[in-house]
Amino acid sequence: MKRLILCLSALLLSFSLGAQNYASLISRAGTQKEMAKYPAVTIFDSTSVFMEENGLSYVNTHTLTKILSHKGAAENSTVKVDYDPLSAYVEIRKVRVHRHDGTIETITNPVLDYVAPARMIYWGASQKMVEVGHLDIGDAVEVIAFRKGFTYALLQGEDPDARYIPPMRGHFYDIVPFWSTQPVMEKVYRVNVLKKKNLQFSVYHGELQTSVQNDTTPDRQWFTFSKKNILPLKKEPYILASNDIETKLLLSTSPDWQAKSTWFYGVNEDFGSFKATPELQSKVNALLKPAKTELDSISILTHWVADNMRYSGISMGKGEGYTLHNAEMNFTDRCGVCKDKASLLIAMLRAAGFNAYAAMTMAGERIDRIPADQFNHCVCVVQRHSGEYQLLDPTWVPLVRELWSSAEQQQNYLIGLPEGADLMETPVSAPENHYVRIKGSSSLADDGTLKGEFTITAEGQSDKAVRGVFSARYSEWQNNVEAELLRLYPQAIIHSVTYTDEEKYLEQPVKITYKYTIPNYAIAGDKELIFKPLLAKGVFRRAMPHLSYNPSLETRNHPFKDRCSRLVEVEEKVTLPKNAKVASMPETQKVDGTAASYSGGYTADKRNLTFQQTATFNKRVYEADDWQDFRNCVSAQQSFAQQAVILTK
Repeated sequence: MKRLILCLSALLLSFSLGAQNYASLISRAGTQKEMAKYPAVTIFDSTSVFMEENGLSYVNTHTLTKILSHKGAAENSTVKVDYDPLSAYVEIRKVRVHRHDGTIETITNPVLDYVAPARMIYWGASQKMVEVGHLDIGDAVEVIAFRKGFTYALLQGEDPDARYIPPMRGHFYDIVPFWSTQPVMEKVYRVNVLKKKNLQFSVYHGELQTSVQNDTTPDRQWFTFSKKNILPLKKEPYILASNDIETKLLLSTSPDWQAKSTWFYGVNEDFGSFKATPELQSKVNALLKPAKTELDSISILTHWVADNMRYSGISMGKGEGYTLHNAEMNFTDRCGVCKDKASLLIAMLRAAGFNAYAAMTMAGERIDRIPADQFNHCVCVVQRHSGEYQLLDPTWVPLVRELWSSAEQQQNYLIGLPEGADLMETPVSAPENHYVRIKGSSSLADDGTLKGEFTITAEGQSDKAVRGVFSARYSEWQNNVEAELLRLYPQAIIHSVTYTDEEKYLEQPVKITYKYTIPNYAIAGDKELIFKPLLAKGVFRRAMPHLSYNPSLETRNHPFKDRCSRLVEVEEKVTLPKNAKVASMPETQKVDGTAASYSGGYTADKRNLTFQQTATFNKRVYEADDWQDFRNCVSAQQSFAQQAVILTK
């Protein structure tokens, strides 16, 4: 302990700079005029970590931030540090303001500790904060802080420091972003570890200055990483998460993903997370009475958990973090977060005779090869009788016809297995699994009135998007369905709307049929009618999120994402007035791309005009080079919504 105290003192001393050096750094950090679009600039951001044998880490941070605008002054008027008291201890040790006139003010306001704002997950996260007060442009805020512990909470032991030891005892990991939303003149990250821990690291999407040096004791060594002149990335619409495209550092003493897999399996088996109670077993037996096949049983149990367990997280004692709450608690409370829903489903599947296991994944970001704990979501894996594993996610499929949400395709995951498993990736789901089909017929009168009907059907994630009209109370369903048409044509007269029984969503894909009349739909002159077929204009855009992309962006520098792979098929047959002839109609368009494809256009036959289009989007995550295919398809579909058909009488 004496050595540790000396080490920590040395770390703090290493952050100290003379007043003249601070003044020089601040003056060189730019002015409001030079960096007008940024509210502040980080002059330096230093982190130093000391890891104990058991995995407990002590972290000292030191930052200096210069204010460049009134917005920056407001944003830095309070120093805040987020932490979870169950797994981390935090101190704000010093806050100083280096005034633009050269004076230095030490902030003596009390350090306050408040519960952090939260929504849906209430695990007791807190914030340490200090009020800095008024700041002027040119001032700089210096903050020295200390933390011990880690990000995720697990089981508490008798040792008062046990709560701060990482879940995988004896190991250390960290995920260090070397990117920022404001300029950083220099960022330094240092970690001191035992040599026998075999720390491995990797830098992604960029380069860092890296050095490895022996400590003053022969059994330890320092790893140092630094980068200068970090500028915020110019973001593009629908870009991937910053950790997937900007410079980051991953470190871990865990040897590989196999080790993490076996640990994750063991910690939950030892805790008894999946032990079925008599009440749970009785419920499983009752639910599975109508099941005829293996898949029937899996589907019934998955959707029962998805639809009957509310998503809301509260601190419930033992079993936070990587340890899943037990089946008895989850079945009784019917309330929890992703790991609780996964835990209950695993217990029910095991009660039904299946081999089922927990798996960890990262919704919204990629998991890279260094086995740092890059997870924010828990799901379930069931072993089919064939031996193959099938992913299930009761968190993301309430009222969804899928068992695994395809909004999670091209996503990495790790199964907790007794023999261990490597990191895997969810496959791309075929576009036809997520079709949206709109088919209709209509007739156009001489006075411009359009009368007709159309039906929309959808499956997979497109089914989920269409069913969004039923997300409100039952009494509002009819109004919401009608609003999809009235939003485009407020003058429409809706004669009837029929739709599938939402409560029986598993029995068939969603289907909604409209019968309508729209007065003055076409522009009617003495000798001409100008109109666009109703379905060409993009009804139910909620099922076609790609139409929100702006195709005017000519090139992209970074990968981008859509909600899901998708197939769109639209057809409308319009009966024209008796003496009308087609004088002009938009030209056929075709895009033959590998990432996305499109074909659409008109055909005319006597009094019938038929509009057809098919758009296929093959992935959820696209590379920058895929943009041309994607934008051309979006542009083609949008163009038919804008170009009119001209008839002569």
